[in-house]
Amino acid sequence: MNILILGSGAREHALASRLLREPGVDRLVCAPGNAGMAAIGPVAVVSLSDPEAMFALADQEGTTLTIVGPELPLSIGVVDRFVEAGRPILGPTRAAARIETSKVWAKQFMARHHVPTARFVVADSTDVAFETINSKRLGWPLVIKADGLAAGKGVVLVDSPEEAVRVVDDMLTGTRYGEAGRRLVLEECLKGPEVSFFVLTDGYRAMPIGSAQDHKRALDGDRGPNTGGMGAFAPSPLLTRELEAQVLKDVVQPVLSGMREEGHPYRGFLYCGLMLTGQGPMVIEFNARLGDPEAQVILPLIDEPLLPLLDAAAAGTLPDRPARLSHQPRVGVVMTSGGYPDHFETGRPITGLAEAAALDGVEVYHAGTTLRDDGTVATSGGRVLTVVGRGADYKAAIARAYAGVDRIKFAGASWRRDIGKKAFS
Repeated sequence: MNILILGSGAREHALASRLLREPGVDRLVCAPGNAGMAAIGPVAVVSLSDPEAMFALADQEGTTLTIVGPELPLSIGVVDRFVEAGRPILGPTRAAARIETSKVWAKQFMARHHVPTARFVVADSTDVAFETINSKRLGWPLVIKADGLAAGKGVVLVDSPEEAVRVVDDMLTGTRYGEAGRRLVLEECLKGPEVSFFVLTDGYRAMPIGSAQDHKRALDGDRGPNTGGMGAFAPSPLLTRELEAQVLKDVVQPVLSGMREEGHPYRGFLYCGLMLTGQGPMVIEFNARLGDPEAQVILPLIDEPLLPLLDAAAAGTLPDRPARLSHQPRVGVVMTSGGYPDHFETGRPITGLAEAAALDGVEVYHAGTTLRDDGTVATSGGRVLTVVGRGADYKAAIARAYAGVDRIKFAGASWRRDIGKKAFS
């Protein structure tokens, strides 16, 4: 098979690395890729905001399966373009991807199909928002979410009416998140540990492929600003078999049946962001693709050939069973440019990549990297690398991940030092 992976992050690098080790892959192209992907195969220049350009690239390459990594191409309908032309692609259509791309639509969809989630109010004006804040009917603290895509940063937890009013003003005027914040979801704050649960689906059958726990805050101890993710570990010890069965029954199947009823069957990866509350698992959010950095620890757990599963999901013939998973946990530590997630510098040379990757049980996945003309690798973004360790237990996986981190150097490098500790705390 000829495979095209759309994306340029560590999630896509992890996917490419995995597929290149499997039989049945004749050619694999990443677009636009990064330095890590360029080191293992061809990359192509393409705009992820141009469905026609992505389709033309697939046509030119003669791809037999295209896999969409990030949310942007999904949000602008790249899957619709491929489906119209009869070219195989894995990912939800633009209408189905609204489960991620519009917080308002997702909450209303969950309400229509009785998916357990926090109580909420939709606000597209300050009058509605301020009335909700003053009524205190959603309790305190309060969660305020921008409706549209905001690079994983459109969620703010506020502790007082004064703070809530400031955040609402900033969002609705477009000064905080642009058009993504022109409509808001005001939501009660759920209490409990967070878990991410992933399935691969063909629109009817849902194949569980693992669970993980992300670390969103920039600093140790879950302090500092929210980020796109500073690390993750998998599987989550919190998601027992009983809870997984409950999530499949109460969350995943209602989503798939609801999507079909509303005329846009959902195919691809579905990320369920859950809060394990005293009333049971409740949905915080959905993503219409694999998470990042969760993909970097989830994909290595799948202990069977991945390509046949992806091909079957795209074709509508997915087996009705869970994926076979490894018993060795993975821990992924994200290395960032200094100052991330706010102002950070790029163009810093990176050393030690080969030394880290040569360690037993260590994988290094590139995100914000670029390959210079002289062959050196340099930073090109906020999240630069994810270093993943494998071990017989979480402590061993943590030790290996940080051994890999210790080998890698670039000016201003930053990372959390407590990734994975929640697994045994």
